[in-house]
Amino acid sequence: MKTFVIVNPKSRLGETGQRSAELARLLSQHVRDHVLLTTEHEGDGERLAQQARAEGATRIVVAGGDGTVSEVVTGLLAEEGKTEIELGLLPLGTGRDFARMLKLGRDLEAAVARLAHGKKRRVDAGKIHARNPDGSERTRCFLNIASFGLSGESTLWLKEQAQRGKRGRASYLMSSVVGLARYAVPTVSLRLDGEIIHDAPLTLGAAANGQYFAGGMKVAPEAEVSDGLFDVIVVPKLPMLTSLSRLPLLIRGKHIDGYTVRMRRGRSLEASSSGTVWLEADGELIGMLPARIDVLPLAITLCGLP
Repeated sequence: MKTFVIVNPKSRLGETGQRSAELARLLSQHVRDHVLLTTEHEGDGERLAQQARAEGATRIVVAGGDGTVSEVVTGLLAEEGKTEIELGLLPLGTGRDFARMLKLGRDLEAAVARLAHGKKRRVDAGKIHARNPDGSERTRCFLNIASFGLSGESTLWLKEQAQRGKRGRASYLMSSVVGLARYAVPTVSLRLDGEIIHDAPLTLGAAANGQYFAGGMKVAPEAEVSDGLFDVIVVPKLPMLTSLSRLPLLIRGKHIDGYTVRMRRGRSLEASSSGTVWLEADGELIGMLPARIDVLPLAITLCGLP
C-alpha cells in the first residue's frame, strides 16, 4: 500500500511534535512504503489529504487529534462523499473522542503495528453546510460529532484561549462552565428529515456519529458509526443550576431522559436561529447557524483497528 502519514506536530499541546523521532522509527519498522507530511497551519490537513490522493495514496494515516482527522476527512470526502482510500488513526490528540469510542488506547507502538495487521471497518461520516461570520457558506466533513449552541460557544472560548496561549489540559470542562455563562440560549428551529422536532430556546443540539465529545463526555451513548443515521441530541433551555448539576450525568452518558434531554435518529438535520449560534465539529469551530448536517453512509474505511 502507498501510505501517506499526515502529522500535526501541535496536537496534544505539542506532544506529537516531541514524539516525531519515535513516530518515524515505528513507521520505518511497521509501514514499508510511506511518506510523511506535516501540517503547519489550520486547514493543512484538508490540503495534504487532497495532495496525497492526487499522488496515488491508497491509505492515509493521521497522527493528530480529532480536528486534524476532520480536516483530512474533508479533503477526502467533500467532493464525492465517499472514498476508497483507507484511513488510519494514531491516538495522539488531546480529546481523542473518536479514538476512545474505537478503543484505540494510547499505546503509539501498538497503534502503528496494527496498521499492518489490524481490522478494517467501513463507517459513516457527516457533511456540514454552515455559515461563516461574513455570511459566506462553509462546507466541512467529520467522523465524530457536529454540535451547536453551548458546545459551539465553549469551542469559541477554547479557540480564544488558544490564541492567547492559555489552553491547558483541563480546558474542556472549564469551557462548558464558561459556555453556560456566555451562551444566550436563543430560539433554534430543528428539522430532522423534514420534520420539525424542536422550535424553542435550545441549550445544545448535536448530530452524533460517534459517542463522545469534549474530551470524554458521552453525549450520544447509543450512537453507532455504521448504521447510516445520526443520533440527534436535543437539550432545551434549562436553569443554570440544572445544567451544571447534569454535567456529571453527561460525562457518564446517563443524561438522556426523554424530557430534559431527548434523542432522535435521522439522516439530515437542519438548524436555524435568529440569534447567534456557533457550530463545532470534532472540537473545531466551523461556523454559525443556519446549517444543514447530512450523513454520508459508509463513506470511508477505517484500518488498523483492534
